[in-house]
Order: sequence, then structure tokens, then C-alpha cells
Amino acid sequence: MVNAADLPMSSAEGVMVGGAMMVPSKDIVDNAVMSSEHSTLVAAVKAAGLVETLKSAGPFTVFAPTNAAFEKLPAGTVNTLVMPENKAKLTTILTYHVVPGAVRAADLQNGQTLTTVQGETLTVMKNGSSVMLKDAKGGMATVTTADVISSNGVTHVIDSVLMPAK
Repeated sequence: MVNAADLPMSSAEGVMVGGAMMVPSKDIVDNAVMSSEHSTLVAAVKAAGLVETLKSAGPFTVFAPTNAAFEKLPAGTVNTLVMPENKAKLTTILTYHVVPGAVRAADLQNGQTLTTVQGETLTVMKNGSSVMLKDAKGGMATVTTADVISSNGVTHVIDSVLMPAK
């Protein structure tokens, strides 16, 4: 019997995220659905009607908050955002986590600004091999797993939800 803890976290075939292997042959959404750490994000993407967009050719770079990242938000925030009447606000927040093109960790430079699909910017902050993103409100998210390659882009797992100014 093989202990999962003994397996490598990444390989040529893919990267382990949320207990599942994320593979380049699947699109961003199909990979995210497999991750137990991203069920809140997947539910939010569905509620915002962004599934088809994120399954399209892209390429996209997605900064994907974990379930724990969503749990850092004030109580009730997620439940409120996924209500149909709040779809526009949810879409604004989610598209703030997406950058056009396939941006890998090696492409990110300290002080670089990334313009999101939502239209506002994120600022890259690098310290050695650590990569953080600063949002429009001054909040910070750390990339915990970089370069999850999908057929239509790349995902970077982050530990906080990024918030746009608007």
C-alpha cells in the first residue's frame, strides 16, 4: 500500500491540489472540480455563470482561493454573494482573480502589476521563492501552489480572497 504523503507533490503529469491530480489535459474548471480545497470557488463560479467562460480556449491565469481562504471572509459573505441578486458583485470579485494569458510563476516579477479580466490591477510581491499578490484594498494573498497547468491556462492556488476596489 502506498501512503499518499510519500508521493511527490508535482510531476510531469500534473500537480496534486486538494487531494487530486491536476493534469494539463483538463481545462481549468475540470481540474478545479476535482480539488476538495476548491469546492467553494467552484460553487461561486457556477453561481456567477462563469463556467463556460473558464472552460473556453483562453488562455487564462486564475488565482484560485481555497475553501479556507473563503472562510477568512466575514461570516455570511459567501452565502450572500452566491444569491442570484448578488450575481454582478460575485462576478466582479471572481473576474478580479483572472488575468488574460498563461502567466507562470517564473514570469512574475516583484512590483509587477497584472490587469485582471475585471479591469483593476493586482501587484506582485516576490520575496525569494515566495510570491504574494496585493489587491486594490491592500489585502495580501500568498501563492501556496504555483503553476497548475491546464489545457486552457494556468492556476495558482492562493490563501486569501482578493478584493477589487469596486
